Amino acid sequence: MPNSWKIAGSYFETCSCDLACPCVFLSPPTNGDCTVLLAWHIDQGRFGEIDLEGFNAVLAAHAPGHMLEGKWKVALYVDERANPGQQDALTKIFSGQAGGHLAALAPLIGEVLGAKAAPIEYRSEGKRRSLRLGDVADAEIEGLPGQDGGDVTVASAPFAAVPGVPLVVAKSKQMRFNDYGLKWEVSNKNGFFSPFAYQSA
Repeated sequence: MPNSWKIAGSYFETCSCDLACPCVFLSPPTNGDCTVLLAWHIDQGRFGEIDLEGFNAVLAAHAPGHMLEGKWKVALYVDERANPGQQDALTKIFSGQAGGHLAALAPLIGEVLGAKAAPIEYRSEGKRRSLRLGDVADAEIEGLPGQDGGDVTVASAPFAAVPGVPLVVAKSKQMRFNDYGLKWEVSNKNGFFSPFAYQSA
C-alpha cells in the first residue's frame, strides 16, 4: 500500500485548563473554552517510502465550549526542515487526512485556519518538555512530582491525543500563541506528555 504509514516518538500538550484538564474526562473546560498546543517529535517513522525520522509537528486549537461539541479552530505547523514530499506526508498524518487515530478529530473541527511549514524546536529532558514555533508560539511544561518522586499519570483517559499509554500530568511554565487572529498567553495551567505511536488503519 503506497499510503501505509507508521510513526512513533514523543508528544506533549498544554492548554488553558486547570490541572488536571477535565476535557480528557469528557467534562467541560475549566474556563468555558479551551486553547491548546499539541506538539510531536518523530523518533522513527515512514509514510510509504518517505522517511519522517526526526521531524516535528504542532497543532494549535481553540474550542469555544465543550471539546466534544466541536467547532474547533485549528492551525497545523509542520517542520520546515522537511522536503516538500515529507511536509506533505506530515500534513496528511497530523491533519487526519491519512487516517489513523487523529482522523477521529476531524468531525470536531469547525474551521481549518491553515497548514504551513515553520521552524519547530522540540525539547525533551527528564520531566520537562518545551516547544518553540518560530515567533508564533512558545510552550514549556514540567511533570508534577508524584509519590516517591514518580510521575502523576492518567491512564485510559476516554478522550486523548494518544491512545493506549498513560498521560503524565504536568504544569505549564508558559504557553504563548499568536497567529491567524488567535492570541493567548497563560501559565501555571495543565500539561500532559507521553510517548506516542500512530499508524494507518
